[in-house]
Amino acid sequence: MNTKRFNHVFGFALLAAVLVQSRCNDPQQFIPYVPVDFSVNVNLPAYIDLSVPSGHVLVSGGSKGIILYRYTLDQFVALDRHATADIPAGCQVEVAEDGLLITDPCSNSEWLIIDGSVVSGDAIYPLHRYATQWNDPILQVFNP
Repeated sequence: MNTKRFNHVFGFALLAAVLVQSRCNDPQQFIPYVPVDFSVNVNLPAYIDLSVPSGHVLVSGGSKGIILYRYTLDQFVALDRHATADIPAGCQVEVAEDGLLITDPCSNSEWLIIDGSVVSGDAIYPLHRYATQWNDPILQVFNP
């Protein structure tokens, strides 16, 4: 085998080994899987806060409950309330008074309500997001 070909093969093998090693050391944790598949009629009084953009309601389901948020007239976000700062602790997040942030009472972590992305704190993972489908006036929420 010539030296140039050996260097390419060796380089590829080394890269593959590094990638496999990095995946094995990934500290990512996942919230417990819970089947989710339900619908809500936003015209019902219990869901009146979802009748306008930026409204939200808390519902049961998922690992620690679910936050339903109306982003636009036809877009919704469904986030699990299981905090991702320390998943084994099982803390339940809350919507802040401003309605834009989600906070973890067990840590100093905050997430955006519009997509569950981390804003600050110890959390490095976003909140778990469920799929939604809108067929006015019915919002379906389910596992992706």
